[in-house]
Amino acid sequence: MSLIVQKYGGTSVGTPERIVNVANRILATKAEGHQVVAVVSAMSGVTNKLIELADQVTGEGEPTEREMDVLLSTGEQTTIALTAMALNSMGAKAVSLTGAQAGIETDGVHTKARISNISPAGVHELLDDGNIVILAGFQGKTPDGKITTLGRGGSDLTAIAMAAAIDADLCQIFTDVDGVYTCDPRVVPDAKKIDEISYDELLEMASSGTKVMQSRSVEFAKKFGVRFEVRSSLNNNPGTLVKEETMSMESVVIRGVSLERAQAKVTISGVKDLPGSASRIFGAVSEENILVDMIVQNVSKTGITDISFTVHKDDVAKAEAALKPVLAELGDGAMVGAEDGIAKLSVVGIGMRSHSGVAAEMFKALSDAGINIEMISTSEIKITVTVSEAQIDEAAKVMHAAFGLAEA
Repeated sequence: MSLIVQKYGGTSVGTPERIVNVANRILATKAEGHQVVAVVSAMSGVTNKLIELADQVTGEGEPTEREMDVLLSTGEQTTIALTAMALNSMGAKAVSLTGAQAGIETDGVHTKARISNISPAGVHELLDDGNIVILAGFQGKTPDGKITTLGRGGSDLTAIAMAAAIDADLCQIFTDVDGVYTCDPRVVPDAKKIDEISYDELLEMASSGTKVMQSRSVEFAKKFGVRFEVRSSLNNNPGTLVKEETMSMESVVIRGVSLERAQAKVTISGVKDLPGSASRIFGAVSEENILVDMIVQNVSKTGITDISFTVHKDDVAKAEAALKPVLAELGDGAMVGAEDGIAKLSVVGIGMRSHSGVAAEMFKALSDAGINIEMISTSEIKITVTVSEAQIDEAAKVMHAAFGLAEA
């Protein structure tokens, strides 16, 4: 008998009919002779409604994060109860557990807590007694009993962390897509589903705009060696297996193309080329919790340089406001400016470690298509460029074709 953890997202349990569909899928897995822990999210739209309720009762005030965690955790609690009810009505033995009841312990950072420990003895006892365990995703408790939530991607993280804690044989992440694709099929119609992908490749794709999985869940899976499959809850098609890289994976030079819209470039010009300048710039930005991605510093001329970096366009005003107080420390003529309307395009593949010429092929294909590159950033298995947002769809199609991904 194997032990399987399954996770179902908000879309998969978005209506009573879909909850029954999920219950049938869980029951079919149990009937195959497996023990099952099913992690479920709040029904789609419920979390947003709870946030609206909080706004309505607090008016112009800001609800405390502690109480927001108490409120938001009820979304998943509704789903686990309904899913367990559906299974029990089908003749199964199912028990619902909150994160706290399942032994998920977190730090004390409300609304974006991190899992610090899981004590799964209670889950094992229920499984050994023949129960299907329905577990609330996205939540846990502090050592002193306060309810916490895990932030974006929290249900995926719950599933992978529980799979690691109970030494599950397989973790399945059910969603509304068939798996991880070579590119977003809405942009590139001939994109193909990837049969298997390494943790590192999916991490790079997630950080570059692929929305199938949040990076923190993939990082956790890599750290604890949890193999997991991303697949659809709406059909029985095989999904994408995510695991440690193997030698055969390196034969595929480029695994996929990612794109991320709504980016902006912030440039500080007239910066004295002295030790500490970059520290002042990025220290000020970091204090505002602004995520910075690509960074480019021009070659110094007569001791003066320019530094550019990319942020989400919604963070431009915050970045400019954070930098203005430090301009005087950077140089007499230091100025800050921003340009939006740009997007990031990335090609990812562990095969790049052992194959040369990827950058040359990428740049040539974009040049032949008349697409101008503004900034370039590289890692061991990824090359990212910024282009005009108006050309990002065309750029993605060009890259997909240039590396023959439609034939994958």
